[in-house]
Amino acid sequence: MKKLFLSAAFAALTMVSCNNEGTAVNTVETMKTPQMENFDKAFKSLGDPQNRPTEEERKRNTSELSDRRKALLVPASKELILSTGVTEGELMRKTGGDMSQIIVWATQVYMQKSDEIRKNIKSDK
Repeated sequence: MKKLFLSAAFAALTMVSCNNEGTAVNTVETMKTPQMENFDKAFKSLGDPQNRPTEEERKRNTSELSDRRKALLVPASKELILSTGVTEGELMRKTGGDMSQIIVWATQVYMQKSDEIRKNIKSDK
């Protein structure tokens, strides 16, 4: 009986401990805005078979994304930038509609928001 009780207590402690670890990880994910999540998904979609570099794109052997692949990132990039309060006109004025500049700006916004989330998590502990 004593062994059964100790086993149950150990199992309960293990479950609580694992549950707390999951909560901390989930907090980071749940604090991301929908725009940040869409930006993540857009970048992950570059790895999908239909979005991988073509043979011709690989032959160019450049580190820059092709226009076809940039076009996959631009909608989520614009959405993320606009979520900061920037207007569509201001976005176009600052980037000239250049896909690379839009993606770079969105990446900066994403990094800034990620840093803010990390700081908030640290201050909550």
